[in-house]
Amino acid sequence: MNENRVEQIKQDEQIKQENQMSFPAKVALIGFFGGIIWSLVGYFAFFFNFIRVGPALILMPWALGDWKNTYIGQLVGILAIATLSIGVAFLYKLLLQKVVSMWAGIGFGLVLWGLVFYVLNPLFPGLKNVQNLDSNTIITSLCLYVLYGVFIGYSISYEYAEQKG
Repeated sequence: MNENRVEQIKQDEQIKQENQMSFPAKVALIGFFGGIIWSLVGYFAFFFNFIRVGPALILMPWALGDWKNTYIGQLVGILAIATLSIGVAFLYKLLLQKVVSMWAGIGFGLVLWGLVFYVLNPLFPGLKNVQNLDSNTIITSLCLYVLYGVFIGYSISYEYAEQKG
């Protein structure tokens, strides 16, 4: 009877290990859902005029037509950001997965904000230079990017620590 119980425990542990998702799959899900959640928050900020640019900004360099400025364009922008966010999550995994600190996520979010609003600014025809943006747009977008960075950073670092321990 004791041997059967030990065997059952071993089988249960093996099933549990087989059902666990791989770390890269978790990183992809964290990135996708981080993109969905924070671009939805960005859309609400855009809808309520806290920010001048919505998620459809990502479509401006590539998509033609005025549909980008409608709610459908915003929803497609949210999906595009969620897809792009998978790559961003893997970038965080590559660079900072071992850092279990809120500051790493904050820094990552600030770097992403700088990348979009300064470096990639010429790609987005609907985005003014930072010097020409109103303070509500700057502060709200900074906060969104920081929260996104903390979400991605803490989630990936937590999963990394769980995989190691």
